[in-house]
Amino acid sequence: MKIKSWLLIMFFIVMIVPIGGAYGLFMWINAYYHDKSFAEYMEKWTELNRVKSVLNDPALYTKNADLQQVKVLTSDQLAITLYAKSGFVYYSSNPLNSGFVSREIIMKNLYELQQKYNAFTYKEPIYQKGDLVGIYEIQLVRKDWVQGVESRSWLVIASIITLFLAIYTTVILLLNRKLNRPLQKLMQQMHAFGKGKHVESAIATRKDEIGELANTFLSMQSEIETARAHLKEEQQHKELMIASISHDLKTPLTSIQAYAESLQNPLLSSQMKEEYRAVILSKAVDMKEMLEDLLMYTLLQSTSYDVSLVQVEGQEFFDMALSEYEPLCQSKGFSLRTLCEVEGVYAVHPSQMQRVIDNLMSNATHFGTSGTTIGLAAISNRKLDWGFDFVNAALTQKKGMYLVVQNSGAGVCEQEINQLFEPLYQSDNARTKTGQRGTGLGLSIAKQIIEKHGGTVNMVSQQGVGTAVLCWLPLYKGVDEQ
Repeated sequence: MKIKSWLLIMFFIVMIVPIGGAYGLFMWINAYYHDKSFAEYMEKWTELNRVKSVLNDPALYTKNADLQQVKVLTSDQLAITLYAKSGFVYYSSNPLNSGFVSREIIMKNLYELQQKYNAFTYKEPIYQKGDLVGIYEIQLVRKDWVQGVESRSWLVIASIITLFLAIYTTVILLLNRKLNRPLQKLMQQMHAFGKGKHVESAIATRKDEIGELANTFLSMQSEIETARAHLKEEQQHKELMIASISHDLKTPLTSIQAYAESLQNPLLSSQMKEEYRAVILSKAVDMKEMLEDLLMYTLLQSTSYDVSLVQVEGQEFFDMALSEYEPLCQSKGFSLRTLCEVEGVYAVHPSQMQRVIDNLMSNATHFGTSGTTIGLAAISNRKLDWGFDFVNAALTQKKGMYLVVQNSGAGVCEQEINQLFEPLYQSDNARTKTGQRGTGLGLSIAKQIIEKHGGTVNMVSQQGVGTAVLCWLPLYKGVDEQ
């Protein structure tokens, strides 16, 4: 049950039950008093008739009348007053009642047995030969009645107080069980989680707002733990990256230092000096590329870094982007085949997209077998005439365009393909081919850039044949797709 509904029910119980209980007690006491009053009324009438038989004597209503019989009738339960017709009090068992009483007061409510809280009162006139000679008044004290009323009033008060205490005690216990204890337990679990402990909460099984709160807390805990694990993993990656880059920078830096020191040798020939300078320049370029890769990877990892895309005509942009890679391939001992047939408009970051092609071409020269051909293509909805069968089979998207870089060589095993896109991972073939190694960030950077363009990156390979990286980009959203 929801806490809101439960609280409304408790409020209803607290408000209605005490009123209902008090009303029930009142009706019970009232019914009891009604029955008791009727029995007492009949009893008083019997006693009243016994007294009336004595007081009906006209001789009692004279100045010197013998009132001995009247005095015998009086007691602490019965009071008698005899009035002359003028209102003069002949006799009263109550010493405070003497003198004259107004005739109007005396003559009021004759022949009526009036029931008051503490006494019954009866008045009746006495006639002799048709003339009024006096009036008597009888008071029958209700001592037992008053005592009963007082005792039962205290009983009612005690019962109502007990009922209220029972109801409020029950409600407080239920509130403690329904709200206070679960909330305290949840607070303890939150404090435990704040201290780094994993919390399993049984409160989450409740079907109310506290259960929803506990489920929200568990979801928050799961998200925070996932974020912590991710941060820990990122920290480990950063530490590994710093160690790896530091080691990779140390190798060319050591070479630069050694060749620079050798240049100070006066006996060194001019040809040797030129060779040493070329080596120093080459090592400096390698270091620059490592630092650029590290900087780019760090930027891509930052949540505040946003790739600003511009609208370009696909054929024009990629025709320019694929050019000028012939010298690179020739210097590495490769021939190059290019193809650019792109339809539509695309949103790209020009320099970042050029970096993707640079990284993929660099990767292709490292993995490819020298003397073979490297294929570089930007195509829309077509196959490659010079593409491997497994490469053309992977070109499944009918919309958008593919950027394809293909090389021939030993290939990559299926288990290693996904690892190649992880930062700092390097294939053993790439490490040992030239005796040098890069940062291991090239493919990871290319993948992140393509994904920020809304595209995907896939690698296909067949051992003993070659490898291809396929980058798919969607059409610009502002243009209807063909």
